[in-house]
Amino acid sequence: MALKDQIAELITPALQEAGYYLEDINVVSPGNHRIVTVIVDGEAALNLDQVTVASKLVSELVDEAPFMGETPFTLEVTSPGIDRPLTLPRHFTKNVSRLLKVTQNDGVVVTGRITSNTDLDVTLSVVEKKVTKDVTILLADIKRAVVEIEFNRKDEN
Repeated sequence: MALKDQIAELITPALQEAGYYLEDINVVSPGNHRIVTVIVDGEAALNLDQVTVASKLVSELVDEAPFMGETPFTLEVTSPGIDRPLTLPRHFTKNVSRLLKVTQNDGVVVTGRITSNTDLDVTLSVVEKKVTKDVTILLADIKRAVVEIEFNRKDEN
């Protein structure tokens, strides 16, 4: 089993018990040292205190894991960045009301505000030629979906 998979198997139960999701693990080995990056998420965006809690959980488990061997490593625990693609239904739920740019498998690009989603699709409020309409896209038809950064959104406090 790959190191990434062993780490995931080890830490996933503890993260889930604490209310977090394991998003991804990256392991790189520049020379005689490993850099292990663990990306965790929650139902809402994680704050620094939550990332610290997740980091302690992961560190305690990985530091004692026999499969890590004698190779020194640096552990980094972080939350997904704003530019990370949305891929799972919970990613869309977490970002309801945010502006989303979706590239579909057929190359069509749709930008709109997430109004709702299910396990199978996402509905965007799209403005075209000053007319607002709802567009529902199947998650299976999405090649890439990323949140668009908005700096002066008028409807936020």
